[in-house]
Amino acid sequence: MANSSAARDRVVALLSPALSDSGLDLEAVELTPAGRRTVLRLVVDADGGVTLDQLAETSRTAAKLIDSSDAMGSGSYTLEVTSRGVDRPLTAPRHWRRNIGRLVKVIHTDGSQLVGRVETADDDSAELDADGQRARIAYADVAKARVQVEFSRMPDAEIDDEGAVDADEEG
Repeated sequence: MANSSAARDRVVALLSPALSDSGLDLEAVELTPAGRRTVLRLVVDADGGVTLDQLAETSRTAAKLIDSSDAMGSGSYTLEVTSRGVDRPLTAPRHWRRNIGRLVKVIHTDGSQLVGRVETADDDSAELDADGQRARIAYADVAKARVQVEFSRMPDAEIDDEGAVDADEEG
């Protein structure tokens, strides 16, 4: 696509209002050349996450809007609609709010790092619990932050001091 930045801007302007009306945020618009076609990937998110039904409806809505406009020019494209996923960085206050309770790794602008669980989040900062210590993190001081993948998390009451799981003996 000759001017992918302009096409990206047109797609954002076209789709953002419709997605917002359905409770979704358009997190990213990615255009990738793929032979004679362009892959148009839309990344969406919402409070409480995004369901497969919402992704399918978003795909139908986006295809109709794009096809009835000149947002993608005259070239052919393949549309993909996906949710944020945990690999995306936390770059906006809503990302922090949507990840309350999750473990995040923060790299500060000064290079220091912190891993903690998001306890609260507002428009300017988040509060993390880092091994029992509270830490307020101003978003302006964050160079990079990502959710850490946890395969299983047992409630603290079920783990003894040595890290063993307490078994229920009265079965």
